[in-house]
Amino acid sequence: MILYNVTTSLDPEIADQWVAYMRDTHMPEVMETGFFLKSQLCRLLNEEDGGVTYASQYYCVSLEQLEEYQRVAAPALIKEIEKHFGGRYASFRTMLEVVD
Repeated sequence: MILYNVTTSLDPEIADQWVAYMRDTHMPEVMETGFFLKSQLCRLLNEEDGGVTYASQYYCVSLEQLEEYQRVAAPALIKEIEKHFGGRYASFRTMLEVVD
């Protein structure tokens, strides 16, 4: 199992709007691509300097499946987030292997 984690630091002024967009629009759209089995949104508790940081997490069965998602579906979805929140957040992505 592969965990695709997108960590996003936000301008605190847009945090509520961003969370609503992620829950109501973006994460359902990511799941509709069919590449992932489940998703979750987590808020970091150890934030510094009054920042607001979230981790959007998506689980898929293989690294190849994740790479296909990144090639086929991710660019358009990222473009939509930029359209709504461009310049008011910073994200980085990590790929993790789930070890049981």
